Amino acid sequence: MGAYILRRLLLVIPTLLGIMIVNFTLVQFVPGGPVEQIIAQIEGQGDVFAGFAGGGDAGAGAEPAGGGFDDKYVGARGLPPEFIAELEKEFGFDKPPLERFLGMLGNYLTLDFGESYFRSISVIDLVLEKMPVSISLGLWSTLIAYLVSIPLGIRKAIKDGSSFDTWTSGAIIVAYAIPGFLFAILLLVLFAGGSYWQVFPLRGLTSDNWDSLSLVGKIVDYFWHIALPIIALTISAFATLTLLTKNSFLDEIKKQYVMTARAKGLSEQKVLYGHVFRNAMLIVIAGFPAVFIGVFFGGSIIIETIFSLDGLGRLGFEAAVARDYPVIFGTLFIFGLMGLVVGIISDLMYVLVDPRIDFEKREG
Repeated sequence: MGAYILRRLLLVIPTLLGIMIVNFTLVQFVPGGPVEQIIAQIEGQGDVFAGFAGGGDAGAGAEPAGGGFDDKYVGARGLPPEFIAELEKEFGFDKPPLERFLGMLGNYLTLDFGESYFRSISVIDLVLEKMPVSISLGLWSTLIAYLVSIPLGIRKAIKDGSSFDTWTSGAIIVAYAIPGFLFAILLLVLFAGGSYWQVFPLRGLTSDNWDSLSLVGKIVDYFWHIALPIIALTISAFATLTLLTKNSFLDEIKKQYVMTARAKGLSEQKVLYGHVFRNAMLIVIAGFPAVFIGVFFGGSIIIETIFSLDGLGRLGFEAAVARDYPVIFGTLFIFGLMGLVVGIISDLMYVLVDPRIDFEKREG
């Protein structure tokens, strides 16, 4: 197992490198870079893409990096070339793309992810600032989904074909069909002072008087604020996980070893949780990294916006819109690394649930 983990860790390096190369290359062809953003603001243009709708020179103006842009930027005609050159130098665009990419990777090796172009704060500090919101949404949504869906899926497998199985299937399919953002708006209207009851706060992760609250008060205030976002984020996750658990248990229950265990006189609880559970849970555990990473990094963008929560999903979206390249590449590197590590942890959980699994023999 140690050799397998070592190989997986070594594969992290080329994987991350490939991710960064692809995304850095794509960015070179995206219009509306940071220099163009600033020029558009100075020239009083509301849309930095206005000049790209006009025709054949769009490709030249679209290049966001690499020197010599004095006559390529939209709206730059009224600005001195020296000013344009100074902007390029400030953002590092006076260097060739390859030199900039290699310099960025060199900085990443020392965990230097640079500073945001527009916020005057380091990328690391910015990520740490937004992390509590994303951890809250990702952790509690995933935990609640698993705590509810796994027992429910097992119960549905045991009661397969019964009225309980039928009406619960209908309920979770309806919940899955409701878009998360629509359900979030419904919760706001009903319980956050929209048109009915003011039960939960409308925005933020904590109250303004957080520092003056007792420990119990802080815990209550924290869960009071995240209750609606968590419900909105989790509601659609129940269907997939519940049905996956049910089908996995049904497949295992029909196997020969279960019939043998029952023939030996083992109780139903012993058969289900002593034999079936370990095998049925493998496929559920396999989906854990995707569920957690999806909610943690990207699944909460709309929810964060609706509930005015400032998390990593919203940070990534705003950085992409503003072409804040240090934030885009820095968070991409951090998130990619975390995703790869979580994948390795998932393999370790396989072995924890079923020690019979040997990845080294499988690879051999």
